[in-house]
Amino acid sequence: MKQFAKQSLSYDPVHGYIPFTSDTGEKDSSQFSQLTLFEELPDDLPEEITERDLIDQPWLQRLRRIHQLQTAWWVFPTAEHTRFQHVLGAMHLASRVARRLYPSLQQVCDDVPSRGYVESLLRITALLHDVGHGPFGHFFDEHFLSQYDLNHEILGGVIVRERFASLLSRVRRNPNSELEAGEVLNADQVIYLMTRPGELATKAGFRLNNENAPRWLQMLQSLFCGLYTVDNLDFVLRDSYMSGYEHLSFDLERLLNYSAFTEKGLTIHERGLGGLVRFISVRAELFRTIYFHRTVRAIDLDLQDLFRDSKDLIFPQGNPAENLDDYLRFTEWSLFCDTESWAFSDDPHVRELGKRWQQLASRELSWRMAVEKSPFFDAGQSEKSSIFSKNKFLTEAVRDELPPELADLEFRVDIARLMQRPADHTPTEVRNFLCEQSTGKIVPLTDQEIFRFIPPSQRICRIFTKCEKHDAILGEIMDRLTGTKSQDDPTNM
Repeated sequence: MKQFAKQSLSYDPVHGYIPFTSDTGEKDSSQFSQLTLFEELPDDLPEEITERDLIDQPWLQRLRRIHQLQTAWWVFPTAEHTRFQHVLGAMHLASRVARRLYPSLQQVCDDVPSRGYVESLLRITALLHDVGHGPFGHFFDEHFLSQYDLNHEILGGVIVRERFASLLSRVRRNPNSELEAGEVLNADQVIYLMTRPGELATKAGFRLNNENAPRWLQMLQSLFCGLYTVDNLDFVLRDSYMSGYEHLSFDLERLLNYSAFTEKGLTIHERGLGGLVRFISVRAELFRTIYFHRTVRAIDLDLQDLFRDSKDLIFPQGNPAENLDDYLRFTEWSLFCDTESWAFSDDPHVRELGKRWQQLASRELSWRMAVEKSPFFDAGQSEKSSIFSKNKFLTEAVRDELPPELADLEFRVDIARLMQRPADHTPTEVRNFLCEQSTGKIVPLTDQEIFRFIPPSQRICRIFTKCEKHDAILGEIMDRLTGTKSQDDPTNM
């Protein structure tokens, strides 16, 4: 009975009850409410920090004020869920994955820590993986954080290192297991798992990389940077449900049941391959129908212009990594409150910006879609050399095709890129493997024909205009550029 007092439950429409460790009332939890506002944590921290203490931190509660679907909630009225709900779901999935995969990880890695350590590490990483997000999620990465060589993962790593490291070292258990004596949760390992390998992570100067990370930790990275991760397993289920797309969009149980770690890495048995392909196809469909919906992208076009013109006012402190306390208070709520007040500014420029932000909040959009094409790129095809690799290339190509009388036509090109499976020579290329049923061999997933025929990437290319008058001409131009009108054979075959 005493064990029940150490846990709490949160009910979730996707996963059911989500358990997490909580305090027993023996300490005053109010002492944690302002921890992240201190440069250094107070000396009188309790010996053990529970998962509830972490969840209640302002940095995690802040995620309640950032939508999971950056602008799609303006189009799908029920998709009002937040990053906070998502990270709780990802934390819960991390336990399910740990329960299923820890025995196989133990078989292939002699130096793996205890089940309690690995499970807590995965749970905390899942809980904190989105802590660096700003308003409008990934959009904010591209249109604001990028100027400081940041994205939400790199910034999240800075937040973990500077605001959570001492707390994490005091985590001793999770709802299913405990750390062994002498084990201390390592914040650098959390940062390693939550950060995608690449140039930005190297620049950030995080301590761990593949050269000095233990093999078991490199294996675990595929659960956050790979084909099916605790992050995307949750958001596909959650976004499908909350948007009304589908409640049970793929078979999570089958996917986990046929997964294991082998000497090469995270491996799926051939019997589970159909479930993996289904997951990939559902995720791709969500991108096409929800994340990259034509009206969502039209909203993003207006938002791009607003961010460009408001950049110095949105977060005037500058680099968020150097102003964490200000960033803690910066959310979609604060941004809309600030921009609403701009409409009453004495500065004409700021006042005009405020009116434009109000128009966005009221869904008064400048652009509407005129034409759409979706070229796919197979393995070996160069995306970089294609006119569909950048907006400016396609814009120039369309402009060159316009008749002289429409030379000054006002239009915007939008290219949304969807990675359907890892492409060659990328950080995720060698993280997922297949176990052949007939031979028992562990081979790359691309050796299986059903997987190989999934194109690595797809581009959704659209032209937006402010009226429908020239849609037909623009459609013909896009047909020519995408090559959808091919030549016939000269004779019957």
